[in-house]
Amino acid sequence: MASRFLALLLFFGLVSRALPAETAKEERTAAWLAEHYTKFEYRIPMRDGIRLFTRVYVPKDDSQPWPILLTRTPYSLKPYGPDNYTDPSGSFEAFAEDKFILVTQDVRGRHASEGEFVHVRPYNPAKTGRQIDESSDAWDTIDWLVKNVPGNNGRVGMFGISYPGFYTSMAMIDSHPALRAASPQAPIADWFMGDDLHHNGAFFLSQNVGFFYWFEQKSDDPLRDEGRHFVFNNRDGYDFFLRLGNTANTDTALFKNAIPAWTEFLAHPNYDAFWQARNIRPHLKNVRCAVLTVGGWYDGEDLFGALETYRSTEQQNAGITNLLVMGPWAHGDWGRKSGTHLGDVRFNGKTGDYYREQIELPFFRHYLKDDTNFTATEARIFETGTDRWRRFDAWPPKKSAPRTVYFHAKGRLGFTPPTESDAAFDEYVSDPAKPVPFTLEVTTSYPRGYPVHDQRFASSRPDVLVYETDPLEEDLTFAGPIQVSLNVSTTGTDSDWVVKLIDVYDTDFPDPEPNPAYVVMGGYQQLVRGDVMRARFRKSFEKPEPMEPGQLTRIDFTMPDVCHTFRRGHRVMIQVQSSWFPLVDRNPQTYVNIYTAQPEDYRKATQRVYRSASAPSSFTVPVLSP
Repeated sequence: MASRFLALLLFFGLVSRALPAETAKEERTAAWLAEHYTKFEYRIPMRDGIRLFTRVYVPKDDSQPWPILLTRTPYSLKPYGPDNYTDPSGSFEAFAEDKFILVTQDVRGRHASEGEFVHVRPYNPAKTGRQIDESSDAWDTIDWLVKNVPGNNGRVGMFGISYPGFYTSMAMIDSHPALRAASPQAPIADWFMGDDLHHNGAFFLSQNVGFFYWFEQKSDDPLRDEGRHFVFNNRDGYDFFLRLGNTANTDTALFKNAIPAWTEFLAHPNYDAFWQARNIRPHLKNVRCAVLTVGGWYDGEDLFGALETYRSTEQQNAGITNLLVMGPWAHGDWGRKSGTHLGDVRFNGKTGDYYREQIELPFFRHYLKDDTNFTATEARIFETGTDRWRRFDAWPPKKSAPRTVYFHAKGRLGFTPPTESDAAFDEYVSDPAKPVPFTLEVTTSYPRGYPVHDQRFASSRPDVLVYETDPLEEDLTFAGPIQVSLNVSTTGTDSDWVVKLIDVYDTDFPDPEPNPAYVVMGGYQQLVRGDVMRARFRKSFEKPEPMEPGQLTRIDFTMPDVCHTFRRGHRVMIQVQSSWFPLVDRNPQTYVNIYTAQPEDYRKATQRVYRSASAPSSFTVPVLSP
């Protein structure tokens, strides 16, 4: 989430250009924006009397009325002041060049806006009178803008990445009549199931500590960024968090109980009413605008949110235009970067430029300006592995069929069920004192490229099980969600089960040119998708249960979708492990409150993964027809 902060600031042009432009196109400066736009600042009243600070850039070209593009954000509108202009970049630059009225608003309780800020404020379906939520704040804002901003054509679009994506989703609910198009991008959908803070109940540690420390800092001046970043005094996050002990020590030892939101998060270890109220999915109804949901296949923060927002909107709003775009990006990278590569993996094209120029801008031009140069394709999907954009009339594609891949003896994967006896299993010892790292990079947060990192470092560990196919004779394309089914046992009373889908490159795969880091791509084990299931939640996220030591137990969970082709000569690999540290907090492997576990609660456990005829372990995924 720390990376989210930087990405969002860059996206909205709120900081100086610390990164070089990745396109040959001439950069637009604050002076250019001032030449072509007039900046206004308003305090827009909400139905309960609270006023929200709003920045409006209006084109100086008054030859015709222009549509409004609105973003609601908790990340500040710097620089403040009607004479202080920002440097446009990425999507913001493209919209500015095309002459939209560009509006950005501090959400309730943040920076220059009045009121109380609430994280992922729950939607209130029964609100009346002066009662508010983020949906009503968006409605009131849109209503004021179309009635008061001169030169607008009465049409409004909304977009935003990450937290602003969540506010876009909230605006779609019971849409204002003027809202014609909305694009929630990497939106938060459910903070317990798969976005940011948890995956299947497992707490994501390192990517959240620094972000929430920064986000929650207070300042005497609401127009400044709050506080400063947390100083770890140890750049090795693996060592830092291991020495820290239990997760609760982040609150008591690091934050000194000064970050109320963090304290509240740790007070809710299960999927109780607090988290359920922050699940936006069941409320995505009465959407009357065209929707373009955008996500990145390698988004380490809100991949779940993009896919689930698209699905929920599709299921609950028959007949609307509801589109999905998925590209080969880390969190928010489509908003500004050219998208040629991520980490060591190259995509052989400027995927970010393509998205902004060929998809995003035409989408808003079509629904807000009546431009006909846009085809509403249901799913515009980048197929990784082959590095090409695909068009599908449904997601997952209709021309796909689920196939099950089974674990076999001697670390083999295959499409045929196992025939081994009931005693067939593989085992390893999981030691919380020596958890499996999620990256070899030295960091206290997370590398943006970790979702594609080479996993050879993990496959050599004795506490990681490895299964793989023979070299493929033909290309094999997985396109959709991955259903994992493990038959396991443990000598403990709780356990995490981490499953990673990996593309093992041909041994002759060429190294990059130039290659200053001396990367060896031959045999590269590229992470395609990984996720974790906390076993105590295997039956219910609301009412967890311990595991019975030594008892055969089935663990089922779904990993987010992929659209990836394993090329001829490559191998499909699965890795199974019980820690992924410090991305995920350590499970002590005893059934206690993990956040407050004591040193004696952290114990070694022998983990078994069964692969017999009566207790197979497998994963099932839609396979796309050639």
